[in-house]
Amino acid sequence: MIKKQIITLISLFLFSATTYAGISADVLALQNDWAKANYELKDDAQIESFEELIKQAEAVTRHYPDAAESWIWLGIIQSTYAGKAGPFDAMSYANAARTSLEKAIKINDTALDGSAYTSLGTLYFKVPGWPIGFGDDDKAKDMLEKAVKINPNGIDANYFYADFLMNQDEYNAARQHLLKAKAAPTRPARPIADKGRKHEIVAMLHEVNEELELRIKEMEEDDN
Repeated sequence: MIKKQIITLISLFLFSATTYAGISADVLALQNDWAKANYELKDDAQIESFEELIKQAEAVTRHYPDAAESWIWLGIIQSTYAGKAGPFDAMSYANAARTSLEKAIKINDTALDGSAYTSLGTLYFKVPGWPIGFGDDDKAKDMLEKAVKINPNGIDANYFYADFLMNQDEYNAARQHLLKAKAAPTRPARPIADKGRKHEIVAMLHEVNEELELRIKEMEEDDN
């Protein structure tokens, strides 16, 4: 009896390890292909790449339906494509992305350092509000704050929260999170994504600094 239990535990461990290795490899492939499509391709080539990526990500969710990581990356790819698709397709992909990310949160909201909250919060921020879409700044803030709480030094969590704060005219707070994003440790497995994100951080930081300098100048002029 004891021997049988030990064999069962070993079998479960080996199955879990094999499953984890499989989902990790598939997710890494999606991450790398997404980075190439997002940062290295343009125009029709980019659109075609994202359309193929959605099919690949859907296949991963079918293979690993109980893995939050698979739903996170399907949601990320769907939401990215929503921002690049035509106006007639954008909302359908945004809605699909919200569904995928909500599934991920129900399974494991801290998977991939809370990336589901980062992406879902960004969707709530970027998508138009009612009656066109489901955009909601209050929900966006709640989601993005949860992401930063889970991953306080993460490059993406801080960058997207900074983007939200900047658009709420909270430039000082945005600058603080951009500096955290800029100082975030590099991810050896994601060089293309990190390089692209760093460029976006530098550009947004420049914009934020210019606005803060302008406000200081206006305050000095008012004092005079």
